[in-house]
Amino acid sequence: MVTTPVLPSDYLDLVSPLRAGADLRGRIEAVHPETDDAATVVIRPGRGWRGHTAGQYVRIGVDVDGVRLWRAYSLTSPTDRQDGRVTITVKAIPDGKVSNHLVRRAKPGTLIQLDQATGDFVLPQAKPAKVLFLTAGSGITPVMGMLRDTEFDDVVMVHSAPQPQDVIFRDDLHALVADRKLRLTELHTDTDGMLDITRLDELVPDWAERETWACGPAGLLDAAEEHWTGRGVRERLHTERFRPAIVVTGDGGEVTFSTTGKTVDADGATPLLDVGEEAGVLMPSGCRMGICFGCVTPLKAGAVRDLRTGEITEAEPGVLIQTCVSAAAGHCAIER
Repeated sequence: MVTTPVLPSDYLDLVSPLRAGADLRGRIEAVHPETDDAATVVIRPGRGWRGHTAGQYVRIGVDVDGVRLWRAYSLTSPTDRQDGRVTITVKAIPDGKVSNHLVRRAKPGTLIQLDQATGDFVLPQAKPAKVLFLTAGSGITPVMGMLRDTEFDDVVMVHSAPQPQDVIFRDDLHALVADRKLRLTELHTDTDGMLDITRLDELVPDWAERETWACGPAGLLDAAEEHWTGRGVRERLHTERFRPAIVVTGDGGEVTFSTTGKTVDADGATPLLDVGEEAGVLMPSGCRMGICFGCVTPLKAGAVRDLRTGEITEAEPGVLIQTCVSAAAGHCAIER
């Protein structure tokens, strides 16, 4: 009664936002430039953080110009960092609202929302005897987390970037080379051209014998999958694909129900639950019986707006939305 219309927890959030029991948040403590368009963000996670496995990613919610946007970034810190902080390394992409904000505008002290770490682009429990990392551009970020977390007996990396100054973690990589902890082939696409996957026979003659983790542009990964399959060693190739498209948000848009294949136009004020029911799509829901979260469903593509808060949620692996309070914010697809 004393705190109405807000809750006691709202006041606790002001005093101790990273406390146990609160919604999981993190505080940005530093932003370290890596290249002209990439930076490492040091985050102090709240007490509910359960840690991560090298190679995994974390979804973060960042307020940009009054709108909360969610993105997923690979964790680049070792799992046993003594101060308990974690790091993500972000490359600013053209028209990328969150990536440009984090690289160029984020300040120490900023609070962000966090999900728990997830992803299966990780090393097995038994360390492989021979490892190959095949990366390009920002695809190096999950691999750097592995290199910082595990000392390998025999590890080779083939990495490509436009120019030497564009190689994220270049000093760290060359330090590992100097310590004989890594064999590195660094390719520069501005002068060497795009990596021809068939060159691996020359660059890493025993590549087919190695457990390989590859991360980078879709073209590189498609070529790698075809190459490994052709040699009958597809099971030794592990890939991680970043979301390739930039989501354009708006007020309403085309909604695709991916399971049924139905597509309808929706305005920006009608809940997706009602949009689906009107289109004849079976939309599970317990809302009308007072049962919350019965309408939760995966957001497969695009973006939706929370009708209560105006918050934009964009599709990432594992993202769930409540269809009863979410409306289309541009073209989107949900799993129904």
